[in-house]
Amino acid sequence: MPTGAYRRLNPATKLALALAEAVLALGVRGWSGPLVVIAVCVGVTIAARIARRSVLLVLASIPLLVSIILVNTFLYPGATDPIVQLGPFRPTWTGLAAALQATLRVVAFGFSVVVLILTTEPDHLIADLERRGLGRRAAFVVGATLRAIPRTTQRAAQITEAQRARALDTEGRLWRRVRGILPLAGPLVFGALTDVEEQTMALEARAFSAPGRRTVLRVFPDSATQRVVRWAALLGALALLASSIAGVLEAIP
Repeated sequence: MPTGAYRRLNPATKLALALAEAVLALGVRGWSGPLVVIAVCVGVTIAARIARRSVLLVLASIPLLVSIILVNTFLYPGATDPIVQLGPFRPTWTGLAAALQATLRVVAFGFSVVVLILTTEPDHLIADLERRGLGRRAAFVVGATLRAIPRTTQRAAQITEAQRARALDTEGRLWRRVRGILPLAGPLVFGALTDVEEQTMALEARAFSAPGRRTVLRVFPDSATQRVVRWAALLGALALLASSIAGVLEAIP
């Protein structure tokens, strides 16, 4: 049985909150949306005692964040307020501000996904969504997405340990670590492809494509308050998304 108030919420409620947070992080202009989402997610991770694990997963996006900062700071179109001249390169304050906002959006979005993954068992969410009428294929896509990060992290750790046992230097100097990326990335990619093939065969052996609706035996606790929260989160996210699309269309000359 999940421990903690947030963990005990119905899986569909946590999914609705994560979707609303993702839309808020990506759809609200300026700094407020991402900062609110990050603050909420940090509070949830502390209350659910998953702060350390969530930070480690969010830090995995550092290469993406670095690329966002560099591209926007140095190549932001139309910016005319240079910070400093570095030969042919000219970083701008406008690009830096846009880069920081984009970075916050990515971090906020990643936090919302990580909180959902670390507080919700994929099997529980799939079972609850199927009970509510979601098709088995759509439920499988949701479950596979939730399992992707933990499974990839676990497989990467196993491959790293196996390569270390084969005398691969993964903790030496930077150049040696760079050389060791290919021996780690290759098995990781091929292992992911093998997993997909094995899952496909296992699903077909269990009549995944059979017609008719499956009978779901597990029923998770729910309440009227959670139903109100779910609908409020989803409707709010849809309204915010529509408002953002309308704002983009108005900005187009």
